[in-house]
Amino acid sequence: MRAVVIHAPKDLRIDSYPDPAPGPGEVRVKIANGGICGSDLHYYHHGGFGVVRIQQPMALGHEIAGVVAAIGDGVTGVKTGTRVAVNPSKPCGKCLHCQEGMRNQCLDMRFLGSAMRFPHVQGGFREFITVDAAQAVPIADKLSLAEAAVAEPLAVCLHAGKQAGALLGKRVLITGCGPIGALMILVSRFGGASEIVVTDVADAPLAVAKKLGATHAINVATSATALDRWRAGKGVFDTLFEASGNQAALRTALEVLRPGATLVQLGLGGEMTLPINSIVAKELQLRGTFRFDPEFELAVRLMGEGLIDVKPLITATMPFENAVAAFELASDRAQSMKVQLTF
Repeated sequence: MRAVVIHAPKDLRIDSYPDPAPGPGEVRVKIANGGICGSDLHYYHHGGFGVVRIQQPMALGHEIAGVVAAIGDGVTGVKTGTRVAVNPSKPCGKCLHCQEGMRNQCLDMRFLGSAMRFPHVQGGFREFITVDAAQAVPIADKLSLAEAAVAEPLAVCLHAGKQAGALLGKRVLITGCGPIGALMILVSRFGGASEIVVTDVADAPLAVAKKLGATHAINVATSATALDRWRAGKGVFDTLFEASGNQAALRTALEVLRPGATLVQLGLGGEMTLPINSIVAKELQLRGTFRFDPEFELAVRLMGEGLIDVKPLITATMPFENAVAAFELASDRAQSMKVQLTF
């Protein structure tokens, strides 16, 4: 079969790849759609992120969905022809954190399309993939495979929402409106937020934010005082989802958070210098959020029941043979929110 493989920065190829038959407890999935994620773009442009670097050719992709093509012995949950979203997480189930119920913190995690371990875990941008049957989550009949491929980033945002606590009636600020920031709008709406304000430095993603239901979408690059209306007293927002990874965005946001507010950091842009005095004086609750666990199945269910609609995020779809063009398009925030490959 063929796969979209990164060899070095800007060296993305369509390579031939092994196509193993499913063993006991496994299923073989014919991939239909795969979404290009920010981490895929980091591998494409820079060969990695942080201290993580490509050390061998690696198939990219972890936002994938398709149709079960074959099943191994002992598989009962799905059958040939079942349409599924593929959960890219494969925790060991045995380590301390898995036993504590924190499987997203697994000490021996195998996550599709990740160079965090060596040999790398090959990703899902390929015509077929063989995974554990538990990773193949059946989707509703009315859900498209394109939408199902958004289950992974939606799960990330559902986990972030869980970290924030109850959102019902809360005033929410989201800084950064890439795919994760945009999905946080949907999660905040689903959680019952009374006001959702989104900031970014580009107009195109902010236009999508308005379509998704943001109360206000503000370009802070062109209007430095746009957040002033929320500075009353010591600030008014109950919850911040910081999705840009930009230190300047975080500092500005802290000024409009009310005392006791919760700050959930999603964006990863390198190390930050935190204004710790503001966090202490306002008694802010700073929380991290990392990947997901049961939220993947929840994401599939919420989309399948029509409770969350991710279709406005999918701005382009291209055949995987045109992967380089697709990655370049996905890198252009003026044109794209979520670009998907078809297989």
